[in-house]
Amino acid sequence: MIDRYSRKELVRIWSEENKYKIWLDVEIAAAEAMEKYKIIPKGVSSVVKKKAKINVVRIKKIESKVKHDVIAFLTSVTEQSGIKARYLHQGMTSSDVLDTTFNIQLVQSGRIILKDLDKILSILKKKANKYKMTPCIGRSHGIHAEPITFGLKLASFYAEFKRNKKRLINAIDEISTCAISGAVGTYANVNPKIELYVANKLKLKPETISTQIIPRDRHAYYFSILGIIAGSIERISTEIRHLQRSEVYELQEYFSKDQKGSSAMPHKKNPILSENLTGLARMVRSYVTPALENIALWHERDISHSSVERNIGPDANVTIDFALARLANILDKMIVYPKAMINNLNLTKGLIFSQEVMLELTKQGMSRESAYKHVQKNAKKCFQENKNLLDLLLNDKIIIDKINEKKLKNIFVYKKHFKNINYVFKRLFK
Repeated sequence: MIDRYSRKELVRIWSEENKYKIWLDVEIAAAEAMEKYKIIPKGVSSVVKKKAKINVVRIKKIESKVKHDVIAFLTSVTEQSGIKARYLHQGMTSSDVLDTTFNIQLVQSGRIILKDLDKILSILKKKANKYKMTPCIGRSHGIHAEPITFGLKLASFYAEFKRNKKRLINAIDEISTCAISGAVGTYANVNPKIELYVANKLKLKPETISTQIIPRDRHAYYFSILGIIAGSIERISTEIRHLQRSEVYELQEYFSKDQKGSSAMPHKKNPILSENLTGLARMVRSYVTPALENIALWHERDISHSSVERNIGPDANVTIDFALARLANILDKMIVYPKAMINNLNLTKGLIFSQEVMLELTKQGMSRESAYKHVQKNAKKCFQENKNLLDLLLNDKIIIDKINEKKLKNIFVYKKHFKNINYVFKRLFK
């Protein structure tokens, strides 16, 4: 996580200050519950709430001696709050605080990422409708296939990000748990009612069974969803990069007035933002594997997952937030060239209508194998001699005997390919 690829709101969530603040919220909520059930004297929570302030420097100084972050935190709180603070953390274990806090940070991050997704969905919907009937070539294997519209391409991205939003909502729900169950998760020294109170207070759900830690399959699910979102970001970024190539140039990233594309070549306008997103997507996906490997811990708990999460927690969330914000900006400002799209549609001189010709031949009684063979023969000639497929077909006696000139010319029309675009849009945006 570096400043260059970070936004303040997400960085704040993963700051030491915010982490310790949540630790304090957890301890105070637990103390309130313990007071309610007469486990500790009344007034402990109110004193701590009033007097305790987060002092990151002091906590770090204590930790350098005791080599334990939670103990250092509790010592700092006690220094400020006085003797009553000795009742904090009764029957609890460090993981109760750490895991509940980590989940809260993931929930806080997830909610911001949901807003990022909403912005992208809004832009994609607007652009998809704007270019709904803008013709462009559809490609398979990078090769011209058949006509589509640019709006349909954007609509497919919209549908994918709509699924991503649903996945993330489920992942946030999955991670919204709290554990206050004590050592090895037996509640031997802490009443289960404490956990229920803390969960309700912090808008979480009590963990079904915690083995001193909250099970890491929950976290693996959350980070896996971030990885899928990263894949979707890269899918769009890769498409933009391909379409901005000089020999294609159907669209372009916005290039500001004073922007420079190359230190050596003044003419260059490079798709650097999309390339950057491709790299960031790789980073986010790389965090999924360690999250999955964190599931298998020793017995009821070890801390092999801890160092992993201290890294991937902030890095994955901050990076995906930045990437989504950058993608939204690219999509909002991208420059589209419909004329270039038409030029590219015409590039192969009618080859993109070969399937319709073949199908029409089968309707006129020719076997599919023969129809394919005759059309392919003319298609190869079209390539080799740089001639229009329609002209070649009009001079092919076998084909013209089956399809008259008027019907053949009617096949070579883009519009028919778009007859069901409205149906697709209605289904998607209903």
